[in-house]
Amino acid sequence: MTTEAQVLIIGGGAMGVSLMYHLVKAGWKDVILTEKNDLTHGSTWHAAGLCTHFAHNPTIQELRATSVRLYRDILPAETGESCGFHRSGAMRITSNPDRMDEFAHVAGLSKFTGYELRLLKSPQEVAALHPLARTEGILGGIYEPDDGHVDPTLATNAMAKVATAGGAVILRRNPVLAIRREGNAWLVECQKGTIRAKHIVNAAGTWGWEIGAMMGANVPSVPVLHQYLVTDTVPAVAERIAAGLPELPMIRDPEESWYVRQERDALILGPYEKDAQVWSVDGVPPEFGAELMAPDLDRVEHILMAAMARIPALETGGVKSVVNGPITFTPDANPLIGPAWGLPNAWMLTGSSMGVMEGGGSGWFLAHWMTHGAPPMDALAVDSRRFGPWADRDYRVEKAIECFGLQFGVHYPYEERPAARGKRLTPLYDLMKARGAQMGAAYGWERPNWFGDVAKLTFRRPDWSEAVAQECRMVSSSAGLADMSVFSKFEITGKDARAYVDALGCNLAPKSGRVGLTYALSPAGGTESEFTVACLAEDHFYLTSAAAAEMRDDDLLRARAAGMDVTVARVTDDYAVIGLMGPKSQQILEALSSDALGPWMSVRQMDVAGIPVRAMRLSYVGESGWELHVQADRAAALFLALEGALPAGEIGCFGAYAMNAMRLEKGYAAWGSDFTTERTPAETGMGFLVKPDHDFIGREALLKRMAAEDRWDMVLLEIDPAETDPYYAHGLWQGDRCVGVVTSAAYGHRTDKVLSLAYLRDRKAREGLEVEVLGTRRGARILTEPPYDPKNLRMRG
Repeated sequence: MTTEAQVLIIGGGAMGVSLMYHLVKAGWKDVILTEKNDLTHGSTWHAAGLCTHFAHNPTIQELRATSVRLYRDILPAETGESCGFHRSGAMRITSNPDRMDEFAHVAGLSKFTGYELRLLKSPQEVAALHPLARTEGILGGIYEPDDGHVDPTLATNAMAKVATAGGAVILRRNPVLAIRREGNAWLVECQKGTIRAKHIVNAAGTWGWEIGAMMGANVPSVPVLHQYLVTDTVPAVAERIAAGLPELPMIRDPEESWYVRQERDALILGPYEKDAQVWSVDGVPPEFGAELMAPDLDRVEHILMAAMARIPALETGGVKSVVNGPITFTPDANPLIGPAWGLPNAWMLTGSSMGVMEGGGSGWFLAHWMTHGAPPMDALAVDSRRFGPWADRDYRVEKAIECFGLQFGVHYPYEERPAARGKRLTPLYDLMKARGAQMGAAYGWERPNWFGDVAKLTFRRPDWSEAVAQECRMVSSSAGLADMSVFSKFEITGKDARAYVDALGCNLAPKSGRVGLTYALSPAGGTESEFTVACLAEDHFYLTSAAAAEMRDDDLLRARAAGMDVTVARVTDDYAVIGLMGPKSQQILEALSSDALGPWMSVRQMDVAGIPVRAMRLSYVGESGWELHVQADRAAALFLALEGALPAGEIGCFGAYAMNAMRLEKGYAAWGSDFTTERTPAETGMGFLVKPDHDFIGREALLKRMAAEDRWDMVLLEIDPAETDPYYAHGLWQGDRCVGVVTSAAYGHRTDKVLSLAYLRDRKAREGLEVEVLGTRRGARILTEPPYDPKNLRMRG
């Protein structure tokens, strides 16, 4: 017998049940959840239940804040029963000055998002909030008054109760055996029968990788064993309860890598060791459900001792029980939420190492996406397609171990973590390394960040600043070469190619031989993707986009080809791209080619040093320049020919950080930081590229938002200089109001100005502005034109 469903959710933990709840709330019918054991089995049932608002990213913070509201307020109101939420508050303490900078940055972002996180600037403030903690060596911390902890089972069952009352069906002890696509539906064979569903969702948590394999999806998550111990009665805690004192706030020491929270008259102590223990990487034992591993406290003894030294009362309780069970980690420790790459109506909601903390919000997030065709907030930090096929077994295991060990690591701006590097190497990689490139990771690729010495991580002005300044001077005075091969690249061919590109975004396709920009929109009018579009012929277009957008854009381009006579080919690995920028770039090409050079924003097929090149005359750095797209196997030869066209000292390499600084001097926005699905192209300053007199997805929503009084406005700011350069996620203030947020920033070495792009959520707040950087306000002025070559004479020269 086959059961029909609009959506089948696979997995009955906090994440899957939250999605079921929110889909029912959104009006979905025939919602079925299947669970191999019972609800909460796997990881949810043994979670410590911690809930926080602390996050470095607004989307992650909103997932966590939404969970708190759901568990604390909404579900108890709907069910008449408590979810066991304790609003204890929480704090993080530190002896590390860099950590205090990190806390200041997160607290500053939270003023913009509207959640209270308060810096603790002395040991005395720590002691006042947590009298059981010793404060020797402590500099301070951060306090999160609305944090708390919840009973994971009560919360999950409350969501299930509301969902089933609304018509959802839960199939317990019904493991999935096989999944296949048949026509326009998914057929999922389960132990109790087959389910035909329009949509399927992998919310399998511990089993996420296995269910992904059945779907035909790569799910880069790994179960990792995490232990925590529960003490017996702690006299000091019992005395506080008897005295009617409030519950102790949860306390975390990131430097020592532990957390402690009150559990009735006892304490829970959870350590995170550096050498994580992965478990069942290639498949969970069939019999596993709600079991735990044997305690292994020897692995974490040094962390337990450090915690007891900080909170001596821990030693007085004895060990009542030890929980040692699996939690899943992705390569960046964020959950996998959103469409499964290349699979129609297949979705991911898995991989969260904090499934209870993020589960309530994650279900809301995906339900909105599935219902409205676009996420409610920028999804880049959680989109399941942020990892591609290159994220293989070794990668997911090495990164899971790294993420677990750095669960309490300092999150520096410009941080590049070392594990599992070198998965994708451009044809110029060896040449870049030989010239001193310090590499960063971009969607699995190795990309030069700067050229020079290794730099120390910091929240202050970084050590690489002078190296980047030299690169900028080289580009502006003579010529620079950049390896830009990490671009995502696509070929669009066929008789409907022009009509397809016209309909792809808010701009029209360029004429033959020309290059343009277009923005593919979500149904809500937000910027889904940014494409540079080169028209090679009426039936042949070449599109490039951001490296991190590769799988997202592959899905989008193929979906929008439906019903049109076009072929979409992803050719990212086929081509390398060399950026040739600077006032002597034309001189170099003229010396190496007899072919005519095209005008600004043109594309030409030409031979350079005898090598066929697709030459696109455009520049992201504000200088005359070209992007030279070349077959991968000819890229090294082309690079050497370009490098040899000028004497040593007149040409050099530049990296992503120099490019970032120079693009800000031109006021150019970047996809992923400045352009997001939350904001329209018009709000990001690209309204002049919106051609409303043609049909494209999101058109009506875009036009409505462009006319709305509450629309946001992106501005270019000059910020007063100081010892710290801004970077991103700083609040923009007018008096006592946080009126906007910085999305990207850098020091402009050609202009000697500190520059940033920022969104104003109050478009009228244009005077008396300040940017808060690490707790300090600095004057900021809106620039009405770019400070570098505002008339674009250098680029067009």
